[in-house]
Amino acid sequence: MSPKNQGRRRGLRVAVWSLVGLLVVATGAVGVMLWQNTYDMDEQRVVIRHGGRTLHGVLATPKDGRGNHGLVVYLHGDGPVDATHDGGYRPLWEANARAGYASLSWDKPGVAGAPGDWLDQTMDDRADEAAAAIAWARTRPGIDGDRIGLWGASQAGWVLPKVAARTPVSFVIAVSPAVNWLRQGRYNLLAELRADGASAARTKAEVARSDTVRRLLSRHASFGEYVTAVRGDTDGMTAERWNFVSKNHTADATRDLRSLRGTPVLLILAGHDMNVDTADTERVYREVLDAGGALTVERYPDAAHSLVKHAIERSDLRITLTAVFSPRSLFADGFLADQRRFLALAD
Repeated sequence: MSPKNQGRRRGLRVAVWSLVGLLVVATGAVGVMLWQNTYDMDEQRVVIRHGGRTLHGVLATPKDGRGNHGLVVYLHGDGPVDATHDGGYRPLWEANARAGYASLSWDKPGVAGAPGDWLDQTMDDRADEAAAAIAWARTRPGIDGDRIGLWGASQAGWVLPKVAARTPVSFVIAVSPAVNWLRQGRYNLLAELRADGASAARTKAEVARSDTVRRLLSRHASFGEYVTAVRGDTDGMTAERWNFVSKNHTADATRDLRSLRGTPVLLILAGHDMNVDTADTERVYREVLDAGGALTVERYPDAAHSLVKHAIERSDLRITLTAVFSPRSLFADGFLADQRRFLALAD
């Protein structure tokens, strides 16, 4: 065999084995992805009807063979969120299942084909919706109606105590909740400006714009008036969103939190929260709820507002890869385990 032919065959072998190696790596990556996104629980789609309306939900139940399970009812934060939060709730549901609890969540109205429009809701509307879902759950076989609690994030902080005022709940897990809508908005604005390294002039201009918007909201101005006031620079605001903000900008949970006195509450706060002033939230929760001794506060210094690790959240690539190949490790260390322990104590 000539040296030229030997070289060609050697090159072909290298190419073949390189391809085989790539296939093995790809197969392994797919296997890891499937394994990491397989959860120890059963999921089923459910339909909940209340007051002539329909909710499209997901009920996730443990595979432990027990007859009855407690239930964690999920209340979303802001935005067009589907029942699984694009799969982000599943690690939490699995943690609940390991504690012997089922989980119930639903698509916001208008999301993923669900009827209605979440931008047309008030916080009271959301509370009525959740109370109806709890009433439905109490009729379900396999759900212990005396062990139903709430989990809510961010904007849900205004909804959780309203639900508890409508129907008995066994516990509440409040993740990064704000207390006052306007204070939260100002805190978020200033935090983002600091993170951007905004100049004093830009900060002054942005605060002035925010003050203008507040004045418009206080006098129930129309979206058209808003557009005129900001000279057409709506910064992504739509008529539908303006309607939502107009209905809800006076939200303040302080008085409503009284409905949670005596109820076990786990307040979860992030160390890198740019959306919510966690010091203000903790102060109000302690003032209203601490006297009964039923409040537990957990802080996660390395977490962002979503309780995803701050270092991961800062990179779109890292958050995507982690969500695909290791979704349970998205969250701050101890976050899932602490909720599991809380549920065990709630029993």
